[in-house]
Amino acid sequence: MLALVLAATGMPSAAAAEPAPGCLASTAARHQCAEGTLADGTPYRFVRPDRWNGIVLVDLDFASRAPGDALAGRLVDLGYAVGGTTRTVTGWEIAAAIDNQAAALDRFEAAFGKARWAIASGRSMGGMVSAGVAQVHPDRFAAAVPFCGGLGGAVGQWNQKLDTVFTLKTLLFADTALPVTGIPADVAGAQRAWLGAVGEAQRTPEGRARIALAAAIGQLPAWGLTAEGEPTPRPDPRDAAALQEGMYLALAGGALPYLGQAMSSRRTIEQLTGGNPSWNTGVDYARQLALAEPAHRRAVRELYARAGLDLGADLRTLAGAPRIRADRHAVSTVERGIVFDGDLRIPVLTVNPIGDQISTVAQQQSYGAVVREKGNAALLRQTYLATAGHCTFTTAEQEAAITAMTHRLRTGHWGPTNAEAMNRLARSDRYLGYRPPVFNRPYYGEENR
Repeated sequence: MLALVLAATGMPSAAAAEPAPGCLASTAARHQCAEGTLADGTPYRFVRPDRWNGIVLVDLDFASRAPGDALAGRLVDLGYAVGGTTRTVTGWEIAAAIDNQAAALDRFEAAFGKARWAIASGRSMGGMVSAGVAQVHPDRFAAAVPFCGGLGGAVGQWNQKLDTVFTLKTLLFADTALPVTGIPADVAGAQRAWLGAVGEAQRTPEGRARIALAAAIGQLPAWGLTAEGEPTPRPDPRDAAALQEGMYLALAGGALPYLGQAMSSRRTIEQLTGGNPSWNTGVDYARQLALAEPAHRRAVRELYARAGLDLGADLRTLAGAPRIRADRHAVSTVERGIVFDGDLRIPVLTVNPIGDQISTVAQQQSYGAVVREKGNAALLRQTYLATAGHCTFTTAEQEAAITAMTHRLRTGHWGPTNAEAMNRLARSDRYLGYRPPVFNRPYYGEENR
């Protein structure tokens, strides 16, 4: 199914003031639109400017965004074609979502002709899918720019989330019915219960210390958003109280708190797979604390001392707690979505906030490590921004990453992607030099389980 819609949004006419369905509402460039549905019922939509530069960006979530999307409008004005699908049909069926990007590209080229270069790009799950496209469909795509993607892969990232929630439950809420796995159908109720319980724990020195321990074990950022969604000031790494407040806000603050997503998405995955795809058998939580960022380890020790708690005793409690085993079929189902194995044949540029509570920076380290292990480091550049929250980029910061990748495609060589160069492109000061901690739950396949 294919529909073509012509739009002249840059023309000073009454018709131009009301763009046709499926077209961009805010762009100065004349453009054409194509939209329809893929074989599985997934909607797709593309916008191609009349002065097209031959590059098309394909995004998991484009067709579900509002016509006034700022980044899309800016890129069309610059000559890029933009488009993609929605996740409404595929959800956490990541392999299907990856293949849909290639199918959507086929529809674009059927409507507008062959692209010179196709770039897979997206945010959040869209970032994970675009990295998956680079691995699975290098014959169809020339590059990928994943923003804030879960690049530890679905198995790895949900093991990491299990560690955080398991630690909280064991040390603070062992006598409650708060779920760690087996999330009930009343997801909203589970979210309220968890956020309320952690909020109460945050009121006491003992609760604050154990929240910090769980966050350090789970490699959460010590920087978060207020209830209104505004970033707090970046904590001084020597200020244990400020770091702990950041950890708490990562868990429970903002519109997408870590604990909220840990309930909702786990429920969806458990329903999809028919079981639990996460485990902590054999996990040494004392070792995970030892591998946490140094400032976070110091904060945990200081907070335990202030609360009069014995950190060693709590680590022994965690070591002796009954472990959670995964359902093998559920693991295999999630694994079929995508396991990032480092097999790159096209260039990839990743972008992530250092304060992202959902797609943690340690997951980005995992992705980079396996790419280097496979000898493909020359194809990868990884960048970071000093901001808190999930996917909290400006339009200009995202444009900078697309511009850097365009340079790579046009010249065959990477231009500078250090913080100074990226900030010049973005007219920003938030790109920074950063070395993420080593991911403590890497998963590269069955042999790693």
